[in-house]
Parts: sequence; structure tokens; C-alpha cells
Amino acid sequence: MPDTHHLLLGIAAIIVLGIGAQWLAWALKVPAILILLLFGFCVGPIAEWIHGTKLLNPDELLGSVLFPIVSLSVAVILFEGGLTLSLADIRQVGRPLRNLVSIGALATWAIVTFSAMWVLQLPVQIALLLGAILIVTGPTVIGPLLRHVKPIGQTGPLLKWEAIVIDPIGAVLALLVFEAVQTPQRLEHLAATMLVAIFKTLLIGGAFGAVAAIVLIFLFRRYWVADYLEAPVALMFVIAAFVGANVLQDESGLFAVTVMGIILANQKHVPFHHVLKFKENLSILLVSSLFIMLGARLDASQMHFFDRRTGLFLLVLIVIARPLSVYLSTIRSTLTWRERLFTSLVAPRGIVAASVAAVFAIRLRAASLPEADRLVPLVFAVIVCTVLVYGLGAKPLAKWLGLTAKGSGGFVIAGANPLARAVAEALQQENRMVLLVDTNPANISAARLANLATFPQSVTSEGVLERVEGSGINQLLALTPNEEVNALAALHFSRIFGRSSVYQLAPEAREAKEGKQKVSHELTGRVLFAPNLTYESLASRIARGAKIKRTKFSDEFTFDAYNELNKGATPLLLINEAGDLQVITSDFPLAPKPGQSLLSLVDTTPST
Repeated sequence: MPDTHHLLLGIAAIIVLGIGAQWLAWALKVPAILILLLFGFCVGPIAEWIHGTKLLNPDELLGSVLFPIVSLSVAVILFEGGLTLSLADIRQVGRPLRNLVSIGALATWAIVTFSAMWVLQLPVQIALLLGAILIVTGPTVIGPLLRHVKPIGQTGPLLKWEAIVIDPIGAVLALLVFEAVQTPQRLEHLAATMLVAIFKTLLIGGAFGAVAAIVLIFLFRRYWVADYLEAPVALMFVIAAFVGANVLQDESGLFAVTVMGIILANQKHVPFHHVLKFKENLSILLVSSLFIMLGARLDASQMHFFDRRTGLFLLVLIVIARPLSVYLSTIRSTLTWRERLFTSLVAPRGIVAASVAAVFAIRLRAASLPEADRLVPLVFAVIVCTVLVYGLGAKPLAKWLGLTAKGSGGFVIAGANPLARAVAEALQQENRMVLLVDTNPANISAARLANLATFPQSVTSEGVLERVEGSGINQLLALTPNEEVNALAALHFSRIFGRSSVYQLAPEAREAKEGKQKVSHELTGRVLFAPNLTYESLASRIARGAKIKRTKFSDEFTFDAYNELNKGATPLLLINEAGDLQVITSDFPLAPKPGQSLLSLVDTTPST
């Protein structure tokens, strides 16, 4: 057991490397898991290969508590994934989802097992276990990939649901296969044993998850938990449900926390957005730490398993196993051929595959099964390869198939007043999707007469989020005359789109001068257009006949020349050479280049 100083340095290194890798991946716009595994390999097997010893050895650092920590972390990650699932998606993707996690999972298991025996020449016991482990995908890799690609249509909800639902199924299947391979005569009864175990897992895991969710809703609804304790208490229930279910049925805890998250996400009695935000932050920390630790656990001696046979096995997994499983699962479904093709070419593996493989590898080694040492490096090869291929190829593929919104995507516009309608019409002319949200019937009617898409509800309602998901809309313009509504809309959508894609009008100048802003700065989005441009100033110009006009710049007609001819014009949106659109904000240095275009609000009559 390491001393306290060594333990402190090791834990600090895991956190620093993990969060640093996330930050670097964000800056480089690459999948974070690649940088995480690279950092883990560098302080683990690569350091061992160069220096003869690892810079970070999680087994020595944490000892017997390593895998309990990994198990609890995976439970929290799956719970956070469950909190993001909407049952409304089931109406759209229910049938293909059911088939993917049943027919598709069995097809993947069969193909991976056969190819592991034929290509990798693994014993049948290890091949069966590897096939079971690799049916999972996982929210730790699918979630960031979908946020990066932003696919429209049914593919996003389908892949998100599959990633979360398949994880407990894969863990249970792997456990059953592991128990069977230790006693070869039990392989004959694997199918019957599997059905019984799956039934027990669904019953016990579902019961623990449902009870934990119902009790938590009851406590929160009665205000028996202080606001600042709600997230920690929710975490306590997650851990209790996970461990309690596992005590009665191995690996049922993952299903329990998934069910718990789904119930909490879809009930209407108590808001759980703040709990979700806490769990998102915690999940990032856990995912980062887990990949660093699991990557560092690899030994340099295991690297020789990466050869041409491994490459051929990976090719079978990507080119045959996934496309065939998706084809069998989506026969007679409502998915278009483009959506089916995209789904068949997106199946990265993540933390559940890595953690399950690491746990079973230790047990297999203890049971003296041949080729047990090959399990973990093979799973990590699959993780690295699939994340690299799908992470770098998914967005170009989605664009080629027409499954992404053009340019910078579409906009939710809070408000359907004359100013909002003018901006929406200008965006629609640039082939951007717009959705105007307003509770004023007159504004909604006027927007519909202008052939603009509308949603007659509060901008903070859950119905708006359901309407937006999978549509290609990924930005908010808060253009109502009510500053509180604008601020709440910005706060509401910042957790969906990110703060950099949420915009609202500036507060009234008189309040800014007096230092009496109605809304706290923490609740606001990026200030639209300029600090002094309020709703009143813009709406009054629209009422006097101001129009939004498009101007393209060239070497002959520069931005300086434009300013000379259009004194008093207000730049609103900048369009670059590739057709991407940038919203002008108070912190945006406006300097249009030749080939770019500017949408500006221009007065058509002299102001008085």
C-alpha cells in the first residue's frame, strides 16, 4: 500500500491528466476519449516500455478498492445518461430500439465471437466473453459524439437510447458467459440460464430503480430535503439502489440506476435539472479519471497483441458486425435509408466495455484460463479504433447523408413579435431553420401568416425541448420585450446548446446606468448585437420601416466603404465564405472580409 504522499500525488495526477485531456480535446475539437487514453497509455504502458516502470500504476495506488470505485463510477455515469432520456422518443424509435438491444445485440455477439475464434484464434470461452463485452456502446462516447455531430431525424434519439439501454444488458450477458466458461459443461444450458438471469435482472434492477426514484420524488415534493442537499441526496439514492440491486442479483445495479434516471427525467412533479447539472459535472470527472486509470493499467508486455490479426478483427467489427446488426434490427422500420446507414456506421465502445473487461480479465487469470491476458488489450484496441473511426468520420458522413443542419444550424427564437419575425424571415431566407416560441396568440398568428414555424407555448416548457431535439436547431435568440423571460430562456437553453450558443437582448439602458438590472448577470446569455441595443430601440426602428438587408463584401467594396454608405445600420449576422453564420454580439470583433456577407438592420426612412 503506498504511503500518503505517494497516494496524494497519484490521485492528483489522475484528476489533472483527466481534466487536462478533456480541455485539450475540446480545444482541438477531437473526441476526448482519444486524448484520455493517450495520456493513460503515456503514464502506463508507454512509460513502462521506455523507462522500465510506470509513472502511474492504479493497481498499486488504489489496491483492492480500484474496481469498487470503477463500478460505482459507472453507475453514476449511467444514471446521468438515464436523466437525459425522454420517453417521448420511444414513440419515434421504440421498434428499432427494441430490435437493436435484442436482435442486434445477439447478431453482434455471434459475429464478434465467430471472428474472434477464426481471426484472432481465441479459445471459444474467451471469444464468447469478448463478444458479450463488445455488444455495448455507452453514453460516455455516444453523448459527446452526438453533441459534436448534431444529427437531425431519428438517429440521435435512437443512438442515445441504445447506448444507455445496451450497457446493463451487455454487463449481464458478460457475467453469464463468464460464469458459464468457468464450467464448460454449463455452456449447453447457457440459453436457459441467460433467460432466467435476464428476467431476474429486469425484475430486481427495475424494482430497486423504481422504488428509489419514487421515494426521491416524494421527499423532494414534500420539501423534506434542503435545496443545497438535493444533488448529494440523489447521489446517495443512486449508490444505494446500485449496491442493493447487485447484492440480490449481480450486475442488476446498472439496470437499476438506468431505470431510476429515466423515471426522474420523465416525471412532472419535481424539477431535476439542477441534479442533472451536478451529475453532468461529476460524470465528466469520473469518465476522465476512469479512462486515465484503465489506460494506465495496461502492461507494456501486452502491447504485442496488436498485430495484423487484430486489425482484421477490427475491420470485421466495423464493416460487418455493426451494419448487419442494424440492418436486421431496422427491417420495416420508419428509418430512412440514410438514417439506417448512419446508425450502422456509429458504434464506438466506451467505459463500460473497458471496466467490464478489466474486471473479468482478473477473474479469468485467477481461473487459469488460456489467453485471458489478451482480453483487456483487445477491448482497448476496439475502443481506440472505434472512437477514432466513428469520432472522426461521423460528422462528414452525416453531412454527406444530409443528416445535419446546414451552416451553423437552426435557431429557437423566444418571441414572435415584429422584431423576432423580421430576424426569423432573414434567417429563413439564408436557409436556416427557425422556430418562434410565444404565448401571444396574435404574434403566433402573424408569424404563421409569414410562413414561419411556431410553437405556442412558454419558451421554458419541456415541449419546446422535445420539438427541438433532432431538428438541427442548436442556438437560441431571446428577442422578447420581457427581460426576465429572455434571461430564463437563456438559462434554460444553455444546458442544451451551451452558453456560447445562447443569445439575448441587452437590458434597458436606464437600468444599467442606475445599476439596477432586473436579472442577475449569471442568468443571462451573450448580449446580442451591441450593449446599448435594447428591444425598444430595435422594435421602434422596425415599426418605422427598417429592413434587414444582406451585403456581400469584396476587395473593391470593403467594410469601411459599407459604413460610409450605411451610417446608423446595425450589423446582426455575419455569413462566412463557407456559408456558416455568426451571430453578432457585444463581445464579437466585427471585421468582415472579402467574400463574406453581412445581414444588417437598415433604416429605409430618415429618423427624426
